[in-house]
Amino acid sequence: MPSLDVPNYLFSRDVQSDLTPNATQRVTLIVAGCYVIAIAILWHVSFLSWIIYPFRLLTVGFHEMSHAFAGMLTCATIHSIVLDPDEGGETRMSGGIPWISLPAGYLGSSLIGASLIACGFDTNASKVACLVLAVFFLFTLWWARRNWLSWVLILGMSGLIVLFWFVEGGEALRYLVLFIGVMSDLYVLWDVIDDTIARKVNNSDASAFARICGCFPSQVWGVIWLIIAILFFAAGVLVGLVAFKQSAAQQKQDASTFLPVPGSSGATPGVPVPTFLLVAVTTLVWNLLG
Repeated sequence: MPSLDVPNYLFSRDVQSDLTPNATQRVTLIVAGCYVIAIAILWHVSFLSWIIYPFRLLTVGFHEMSHAFAGMLTCATIHSIVLDPDEGGETRMSGGIPWISLPAGYLGSSLIGASLIACGFDTNASKVACLVLAVFFLFTLWWARRNWLSWVLILGMSGLIVLFWFVEGGEALRYLVLFIGVMSDLYVLWDVIDDTIARKVNNSDASAFARICGCFPSQVWGVIWLIIAILFFAAGVLVGLVAFKQSAAQQKQDASTFLPVPGSSGATPGVPVPTFLLVAVTTLVWNLLG
């Protein structure tokens, strides 16, 4: 009977081939690296921080939304989500399993960021990611329907996504998705360090989690969450490298027939797909006001 064993050198060669970026992926990695540098500068220079202020609020929204989804999955009742102009947020819920919903804020938003980074390597994947974000936006607006800042933020972000969807057949969209993903993961890393490791904040998620679990102090939980967030960040890059090997030309061709923008060669008559983001939000507004 013939042996089915695969030589180790073949496996090593396949792994090396999968993880070696092609020309298009190298551009994506360079852009992501530039994002990291730019965000770090803009975040910490006070008179420039307003440039990324809406995206900072969006990362806070991801954090609170992750709390809410974890609570919902553990049968909690979600009362409201609140964002404030000082980049704070609060998810009010009752019931559920706190030792799951509490760490979900940082870990969930880190996972969202990593997923967006992976999708940022491919145009069509970025389109799908934006449709998923649209669903998340609708849930967030429902839970935050009394918070005006959430409405302004999500309507603005929905409009920005639709705008980028129309640029170069959606090619620009993947760079926006990549930016949001990098922004979300960096927010988690810096916020965990600031609130749980560099200084102890008594009302932080880590402090509340430490009071419930009692195993470790909040700083230790902060380090654990930081390590997990870093692993998510790295996993997002690795998944993008392995899963999306298409060249820029191939991506452009594929995008022309997958959820194409109106007027393109692959578009079909009817309601433009990108407007789903705005139509869905507008429908929710009418339902809430009606």
